[in-house]
Amino acid sequence: MAIETLFSLSSTLAVSGWIALLASRFFPVLAERISGLAIPLLLSVAYAGLVLAFWRGAEGGFDTLDNVMRLFTSKEIALAGWIHYLAFDLFVGAWIVRTARSESIAFLPIVPCLLLTFLFGPVGFLAFSALRLARAAMPRPATV
Repeated sequence: MAIETLFSLSSTLAVSGWIALLASRFFPVLAERISGLAIPLLLSVAYAGLVLAFWRGAEGGFDTLDNVMRLFTSKEIALAGWIHYLAFDLFVGAWIVRTARSESIAFLPIVPCLLLTFLFGPVGFLAFSALRLARAAMPRPATV
């Protein structure tokens, strides 16, 4: 498969997972299975295949920023890095939805967290963590 085709397929697959997460309010089990499991697993297979096929010939490493930059001069390894982002950001997005549901957090406040996770990964995780902390700090109404 051509590298550009794999890039397009993996990106489209990830966006489909994000759409499923945004619809998870209506289809929670389906969204969880698609976005929290199936798509991240498929992306992980593609990632593993790229790393197994092209890592040995890649220049660079993880010991300096210059070496990390050198790693991504190979299109195949850059695509592996992109798929790594896609898989983990989607996995975190699914965790956010699952955690919000289990903690009875309304869906609307997590939508910005999902969008931030989609666009900026850790910033969305940070926003959701702040939302959870703020919610935990709020006084609870007394039950009679």
